[in-house]
Amino acid sequence: MDRAAKKELVENLSDVFNETSLVVVGHYSGLTVSEITDLRRQMRAAGASFKVSKNRLTKLALKDTKFEGLSDLMKGPTAIAYSTDPVAAAKVAVEYAKKNKKYVLQGAVMGGQALDVGGIEALATLPSLDELRGKLLGMLQTPASRIASVLQAPGGQVARVLAAYAKKDEEQAA
Repeated sequence: MDRAAKKELVENLSDVFNETSLVVVGHYSGLTVSEITDLRRQMRAAGASFKVSKNRLTKLALKDTKFEGLSDLMKGPTAIAYSTDPVAAAKVAVEYAKKNKKYVLQGAVMGGQALDVGGIEALATLPSLDELRGKLLGMLQTPASRIASVLQAPGGQVARVLAAYAKKDEEQAA
């Protein structure tokens, strides 16, 4: 890789770190290419990304970002997982680490806060941003669906309800 390509890689990674809310660092020693490809596919499906890059270049890209604390973890065969959703990358990384002992979580930073392996596992148990949006949308739609069902009731039912109220008012008047 020539100097210009390295500079471009560092700039791209730096841009990624400025747009990301979570970066997870893991060691992948012993993983085969197909296993890493599988992990990348799982990350992509969850809305996250997984990247293997040179530690020295990654450290340069981390400089002057909120993830600068990860520089100490960049030793050995490391890879980074990152996502704008703070839960997506953590969930996939933790699940994959449970299934494959060759992938070992080292640490993470979320919004400038350093997380150890226990913190990553705790973060992975939270619902994702999409799940929270779905729950909120469901809660908002419930009252609207009830109103819509009442408004769509057949005219005969509405007429019977009105007739019952009219009869009740006549009885009270008499």
